[in-house]
Amino acid sequence: MDSIANFVKTRRKQANLTQEEFAMKAGVALTVIRKIEQGKENLSLSKVNQVLKMFGHSVGPIIEK
Repeated sequence: MDSIANFVKTRRKQANLTQEEFAMKAGVALTVIRKIEQGKENLSLSKVNQVLKMFGHSVGPIIEK
């Protein structure tokens, strides 16, 4: 399973965007993109979802059995 960090970084690179360009398009600060791609754990879920929305994805609760 791919991490969110790897997913975002790979998709951003496939789109030929720098971190700065991607942050502008996603409407978030550059530090948000850097933290996501570094796998930081203390991120705002709304900011992560704002970034993932660029790829048609989001993060939400999952029911564990």
